[in-house]
Amino acid sequence: MAYAVHFAATMLACYLTAQVLARSTWTWRSPRVAIICWQAVGLALGLSAMGLPMALGLSTYDLPTGSALLALADDLAHGALPRGLSTFHLAGVGVGFGIGAVLVTTTVRSIHGTVRAQRRHRDLLSLVARNDPAAPGALVLDHPSAAAYCLPGVKPQVVVSAGTLSLLDRAELAAVLSHERAHAHERHDLVLLPFTALCRALPWFGWVRDAHERVALLVEMRADDKARELHADAPLAGALRRFAAAGHRITPAGALGMGDRDLDVRVQRLLVADRPPRALGATALAVASTLVALPITLFLS
Repeated sequence: MAYAVHFAATMLACYLTAQVLARSTWTWRSPRVAIICWQAVGLALGLSAMGLPMALGLSTYDLPTGSALLALADDLAHGALPRGLSTFHLAGVGVGFGIGAVLVTTTVRSIHGTVRAQRRHRDLLSLVARNDPAAPGALVLDHPSAAAYCLPGVKPQVVVSAGTLSLLDRAELAAVLSHERAHAHERHDLVLLPFTALCRALPWFGWVRDAHERVALLVEMRADDKARELHADAPLAGALRRFAAAGHRITPAGALGMGDRDLDVRVQRLLVADRPPRALGATALAVASTLVALPITLFLS
């Protein structure tokens, strides 16, 4: 039973940590550290959601979950289950494996759906997009709305619309292209994938959906930071303002768009050159590591 309590405590710690991260503004100043913390929370939550019913079902063995699973497998192979291990306990183990299967299945489905959407859009781009010297390294769509997005994958593609070319000046466009290339180089689509799977697997946790939104914003901020390393802050901030004023923006399924999320907040942080104390980031990473370590240790021991 003690191991079940550990898993339950880890789930509670994940919830509390998620609440702190969601309400903290230091995450905007250090999005890379914050993304790692969110990933740790997501991994710890998934493992604990599996481990809790397993630990309850395996309480008769009084062993860490990993060792108890091996003991159960050995007993099942020899047809001699210990006294006190009822159908209810076996059902708990089954529920744990079921949650794991749901997590894996939703992840695979998310990957499959995203890859299909990206493949369809690449086929469309091959028909309607064009190269333009005004946007080097990107494809241009003849569409009047403001659009700039990255289509990630093994061969990522940056796409902008004709409306974006007319909306931005040269410096702003260069900053936007750097932003989209940052999405491609750091594979931000893979960063978001586990949270998409968690949202589908654990729909009854509203804060999991909120976590997905928070991470999506942090991913945009991280790409902003990579762009500002190559360009001054003003062109990128100006581009974000213009996207906000343009109103309607298009980003296809499976893509990461420049103007999708909280443009005003992103402009504000670009104009404030502030970094959180190193100790704060180190503390956050230590907490995140501890969250992940506990369920992993229980499964491996």
